[in-house]
Amino acid sequence: MATRVSTEPRAALHAGRDGDLALPPEEARRATNEHYELPPEVFEAFLDERLKYSSGLYRTPDDTLEEAQTAKLRFVAERLGLRGGECLLDIGCGWGSLTLFMATEYDCEVTGITPSAPQAQFVRDRAARLGVASRVDIRVGSYSDLDVDGRYDATTMLGSIIHMPDRVAVLRKAYNSLRRQGRLYLSESSFRSAEVYQEFAQRPGTKHVTETIFGFADMVPFSHLIEATESAGFSLEALDDLTAHYHRTIEEWERRALANSDRIEAVAPGMAEPLVRYLRTANAGWGYTSKHYALTAAKTRLGPKVAP
Repeated sequence: MATRVSTEPRAALHAGRDGDLALPPEEARRATNEHYELPPEVFEAFLDERLKYSSGLYRTPDDTLEEAQTAKLRFVAERLGLRGGECLLDIGCGWGSLTLFMATEYDCEVTGITPSAPQAQFVRDRAARLGVASRVDIRVGSYSDLDVDGRYDATTMLGSIIHMPDRVAVLRKAYNSLRRQGRLYLSESSFRSAEVYQEFAQRPGTKHVTETIFGFADMVPFSHLIEATESAGFSLEALDDLTAHYHRTIEEWERRALANSDRIEAVAPGMAEPLVRYLRTANAGWGYTSKHYALTAAKTRLGPKVAP
């Protein structure tokens, strides 16, 4: 059955510039679900074969998208210090690319969290086909509301914290989910500076991406995320600039979306044009208004506890 997609912008969903929340986490989850609950066939039309919906890592000029996304997953494993058999928490697991990769390639026990029930079922089905269902636990809901214990060796947030208005609380909860010396890998698109944020956050192009496409996305300067990470108790270990890699990744997504626009329209009428416009808007801003960074941090000291 075809899915009809609304392209009307949603008003007043974002966190205010003073940091006050414009809506509760549960409302943010519902708003973003319209995008993430699109049929998987939409994403198969423009993503790589793993359906990894974040930046790749291009090692050579000739790398394919598939090779770049595999390289990125290995890079994340390296940053986390994975050797095999660790317990991993993937916050915002999407279509399961990282969850399934770490379970199959590193024999990790992985808990993946997604707000989307269709995504969860998709990942469970793939895990079963890959023979790693016993190592993959997929939970549906807002991470803010789910009970997660402190047994994890590492946690990942690839492009997910932008959809969480309570980012400080989320990072404190992530801190408490880790064992001592556990590591966090967080990557996100951000405004290049606080001044650019003030100027461009409410522009029509920005709102098309953050409201029309995603329902709720609060893109902030990366310094805000560093501050939140430190406030949660983490010690920063590394900062990587992946902007050029994401530019190339999105170029390939756009090429595939244009080539497969008929497939997209067949399952989600009205989605092809706003999707391509979103990709072009995102790519136009790199280095000028926006950047894409990744940080690695560790639980090396006692931090604040999340209130029960």
